[in-house]
Amino acid sequence: MAQQHASGSTTSLPVPPLPSRGSGEQRRCGWCRRVLPEQGSVGRPRLYCGQACRQRAYEQRAATQKAGLPGDVVLVSRADLDGLQDRLFQLRCALEDVQTMLGERPTKAELERSLADLVRSTGRLDRLWVTERSS
Repeated sequence: MAQQHASGSTTSLPVPPLPSRGSGEQRRCGWCRRVLPEQGSVGRPRLYCGQACRQRAYEQRAATQKAGLPGDVVLVSRADLDGLQDRLFQLRCALEDVQTMLGERPTKAELERSLADLVRSTGRLDRLWVTERSS
């Protein structure tokens, strides 16, 4: 999200931690992804858990701007990318197994086992997004 200033320049604003107030879900720090403490109904919602995270987010925004990269660019290590691709492959294989099994008239136990594998593969993907960033 960008904000237009009177001088004509724009500033990239941080993506707010999900979710918004009143949704019943926990808000997370915009940098380290730790759960933010509950906040009263007055004032602007917190974006970061502390000054260190606010500073690191600023440094990242400044570095991406200096490098000419869009503000929404996400850099990941090769190992993290490889891990994500492995998890996606596992999920695809689990989906194909269930699809094949459905054409073979599976027993209830076989179908439950395949669906459990599918849920397990999806769960591993979900955990990828909620891990905290090391400071």
